Amino acid sequence: MFENMINTLLGIKKTMTSTYDSRGRRVGATVVQISPNFVTQVKTADGKDGYNGVQLGYGTKKSVKKPQIGHAKKAGLEAQIRWFREVRQQATGNSGQSEDLKPGTEIKLDQVFSIGDAIKVSADSKGKGFQGGVRRHGFHGGPKTHGQSDRLRAPGAIGSGTTPGRVYKGKKMAGHMGTTQVSVKNLEVVGLNKENDLLVVKGAVPGPVGSLVLITKLGRIKGYTPPPEEKPSEEEEQETKTEGALEAKEEAPAEQKEEVKEEPKNAEN
Repeated sequence: MFENMINTLLGIKKTMTSTYDSRGRRVGATVVQISPNFVTQVKTADGKDGYNGVQLGYGTKKSVKKPQIGHAKKAGLEAQIRWFREVRQQATGNSGQSEDLKPGTEIKLDQVFSIGDAIKVSADSKGKGFQGGVRRHGFHGGPKTHGQSDRLRAPGAIGSGTTPGRVYKGKKMAGHMGTTQVSVKNLEVVGLNKENDLLVVKGAVPGPVGSLVLITKLGRIKGYTPPPEEKPSEEEEQETKTEGALEAKEEAPAEQKEEVKEEPKNAEN
């Protein structure tokens, strides 16, 4: 319903598991919970914003700041929304705005995604703290021999001598690692559970368990073929045939009785 108007939803990374893809291969997969997203604000190119966009609200929290509570109430939502994220919207029609997307609109998982979709998942990567150059940038380190046994993971020289006499800006060195936005494209949707609002994505998804992820639909997986339907066995076919024959026998006498009852009435008239 909303796949032509909005292609991004918010969710929470739950856990990793294994499943089977459309070709019957066992693959690793990530389970993402996408509870209903709510439209909290709509921006249009004709208005003061100057572009088409939709702000989505997701999740609830016991303690939420007053500005967030007021923003959700303005959209007609009584729940205390935890996260607000804005996504660009493709123009539809002259004004570029759809009448279905209004503040307070609820968007469910199956209204945007389906099995076989190609998606992009964006999230903040895991925080690794302060790390050295070997782990952070993949430095080889120094030699173990020739009196350099204690320089294995050292960064080495960082300057360029007398000229320019300083360290270049952006030099790869030790520092904080992780907690940066990472996007993984062309992941495949291999499962969809409408009852529990779960989306099963083939492969790994950035971010720790319990973190917020943005899932964007890119299209369909190239060469995707739906799994073949299981054909009933010969025994099941015979059982269905016998059940159908028995039902036909039971229905036949009832129809004949009704016809017999109607005949005398017509004769009297």
